[in-house]
Amino acid sequence: MDYAPTTVPATVAKILCCQCGVTMEPNPANMCVSCLRIHVDITQDIPKQGTLQFCRNCERYLQPPFEWISCALESKELLGLCLRKLKALSKVKLVDAGFIWTEPHSKRIKVKLTVHGEVMSGMTLQQVFVVEFTVANQMCDDCHRSEAQDYWRALVQVRQKSDNKKTFYYLEQLMLKHKAHQNTLSIKPESNGLDFFYSTESQARKLVDFMSAVLPCRYQHSKKLLSHDIHSNTYNYKFTYSMEIVPVMKDSVVCLSKKISQQLGGISPLCIVYRVTNSIKLIDPSTAQLAEVSSSAYWRDSFQSIFKSKQLTEYTVMDIEPIMEKDRVQFPGQGQLSYKHMLADVWVVRSCDLGLTTDTIHCRSHLGHLLKPMDTVLGYAIADSNVNDSNFDKLPKTSLPDVILIKKNYPDRARHRKRTWKLKRMTTDTEINFESDNNDMDEFMDDLEEDKDLRQNINIYKNPDVNVESAVEDDDDDDGAPRISLEEMMEDLCIYEDDVMEVYE
Repeated sequence: MDYAPTTVPATVAKILCCQCGVTMEPNPANMCVSCLRIHVDITQDIPKQGTLQFCRNCERYLQPPFEWISCALESKELLGLCLRKLKALSKVKLVDAGFIWTEPHSKRIKVKLTVHGEVMSGMTLQQVFVVEFTVANQMCDDCHRSEAQDYWRALVQVRQKSDNKKTFYYLEQLMLKHKAHQNTLSIKPESNGLDFFYSTESQARKLVDFMSAVLPCRYQHSKKLLSHDIHSNTYNYKFTYSMEIVPVMKDSVVCLSKKISQQLGGISPLCIVYRVTNSIKLIDPSTAQLAEVSSSAYWRDSFQSIFKSKQLTEYTVMDIEPIMEKDRVQFPGQGQLSYKHMLADVWVVRSCDLGLTTDTIHCRSHLGHLLKPMDTVLGYAIADSNVNDSNFDKLPKTSLPDVILIKKNYPDRARHRKRTWKLKRMTTDTEINFESDNNDMDEFMDDLEEDKDLRQNINIYKNPDVNVESAVEDDDDDDGAPRISLEEMMEDLCIYEDDVMEVYE
């Protein structure tokens, strides 16, 4: 006869709570959960109220000791700031944290916390509680300086000795694309440029480095002592950076010295400035030879514009004869030649003299790929001009051209037409009014339409106020004027309220 073992189920002994007498499983405290929560508070060292300093001007919160940060309501940044205010929170284990909804104008922020804590010989107790923070108004140091009219500590003065403001419009678009204006306190227009104000020298230095990388310029640095503490040996300065942009503009004619001409591969002394970016790009209209002058090279041996855009004269093309590549003038040591442009012999007549004279003016131009008979073109009358330049006086008179053609003119293109694209503009405390009688902004936008390489450096946005179909019909009537394609435009999107821009169409 086999023995069948029997299993006795294990039973857990029950005891009575030492406080209320309720039957419960034994624990080191010999108290039930309800009594344990009544007699033990693991959050007694954690403050249930706090204060957050908030600046109403810039809408930032103070993160002790001196940092001001931007936080949206019920964001993780604001939650982290509130938790850092609770110093005794490190004594317990944080399990969960979240906001309790309050009225936005109530100046109260409530945070619900769930924590674990060890009590009485290894027991773990979970507790939920609410911490209420009061939002107190306090002006930050930056806003305080701004209200006191003594807010800036660094100034960047940007100047250019030129009547044309197209360089500043180009600089504005570059700053918008790379967000180089974010830390600027204010922008003040001056007669020959702009003033940028900053709260620290490091922010001003960033703008100086940015401009040195995108434009040919130089700068000087100075500082002014405001106060000095002889006990702590601390000094309070105001810093000023004076930046000067080269006074050479696009579509101007320059006369190089013999030394620079030889350094640039034997280029002709009379050159056209066809683009100004981080360097000055030149082209010889008689040979289509290219040259590039860096910022340091220009300031070592500078040259001036002998003809500017205000002196442009309109001509009408009577005849044109392209020059083949084999007939181009080439010699050893010659610089880079442009095969994007086509050399041609062009016979022109002043548009105002058309029909009054049969005498044509012969010149050689690099615009052979754009011109055809009866086109209008803008150029400089070299033979009829009085030039005051030492390098120009040294040139033999027999080698000077009568006319230098600069660019093709589109007379049927409406000056203030509604474009299908737009540019963003920076908003400033003082309204910048560079638009003068010479329509610099319209000329800058025309340059963007004509130069594809130039507009690759800036952001161009679609204009939602213009009907694309009607704009295309108008473009067909503009006699082949260059246009910006739809593929090159970006959709305009404004996400942040502080990035509001003005639009120039």
